[in-house]
Amino acid sequence: MKRPPQSIAVARQTQPAASLHVNRVVFHKRLLAWYDQNSRDLPWRHDRDPYRVWLSEIMLQQTRVAAVIDHYQRFLRRFPTVEKLAAARAPSVLAAWSGLGYYRRARMLHAAARKIVKDYGGQFPATSESLRALPGIGRYTAAAVASIAFGEPAAVVDGNVERVLQRLAGRNLQEDELWTAAKVLLARSRPGDFNQAMMELGATVCLPRSPACPACPVMHLCATRGELRNQKKELRRKREIHYAFDCEDGSVVLVQRPASASLMPGMWELPELAGGNGTHTPWLTLRHSITVTDYVVRVAKCPAPPESPGRRVPPSRLPALPLTGLARKILRAAKVI
Repeated sequence: MKRPPQSIAVARQTQPAASLHVNRVVFHKRLLAWYDQNSRDLPWRHDRDPYRVWLSEIMLQQTRVAAVIDHYQRFLRRFPTVEKLAAARAPSVLAAWSGLGYYRRARMLHAAARKIVKDYGGQFPATSESLRALPGIGRYTAAAVASIAFGEPAAVVDGNVERVLQRLAGRNLQEDELWTAAKVLLARSRPGDFNQAMMELGATVCLPRSPACPACPVMHLCATRGELRNQKKELRRKREIHYAFDCEDGSVVLVQRPASASLMPGMWELPELAGGNGTHTPWLTLRHSITVTDYVVRVAKCPAPPESPGRRVPPSRLPALPLTGLARKILRAAKVI
């Protein structure tokens, strides 16, 4: 007797007709074969060391792969093991992280490393449930590390996987539906590879605006084969900001953000010029984006304002200083670093 094909059905109880039906056997075979042939050669895929997998996953949160690769390699050279990271001072960790943004990730990474060394003897917890007890590790990161490093059959849902699942279904899925679909669709024989394949598919083929459907290994299983209607559009804000570039013999005046600041506490940046409405002639103009805000940044060669209690920092000290990403970008454009 012929067995029916393995499939998944994920639907709202009020909308059974909107189910997602996928032949799992065919899906697994095609997706994993495609991944084996087409996956990008990324440094964190060279082994399954949990420290390296975890570091890469934290760095990749809200950051493009291309921006992470160099930072990842430099960070590992400075902190090659979780013990080295745990023993480091917080400013050193922030300095090594500088340029990646979202600095709370670095602080949580450091706190988690210390907990791993203190409470687990330097050995990573091997399950997604135990990993979630560490600072800065949520549902997605715990499942990613557990599946890739330890082979736990734990499904992941990030932005790329969400897009793939919604297009497969042909509709916008709610969060609980997404996690249910990912869990049932997971290839339990190769959970880490399957999760990475789903993310790779979303990152390189099932793109947000121009999906390369003809190159998709599971196109024939997809209900959408392109854009979904009524997808939420990100509303971006625009802002102009002005800074003083006060530099003598390579030493530049920088100010430290207060420890109580909600954004990037303790980080160093150029002194801001209030107003900037024609008082200072811009010497350098560049663009910078943080979350949903696009900045036009204008930098004037002028003394730091007296109300900004700054410090003149020599060039030799700059690499060890935890600079904001924007400060680093300005100093690079000015050829100071």
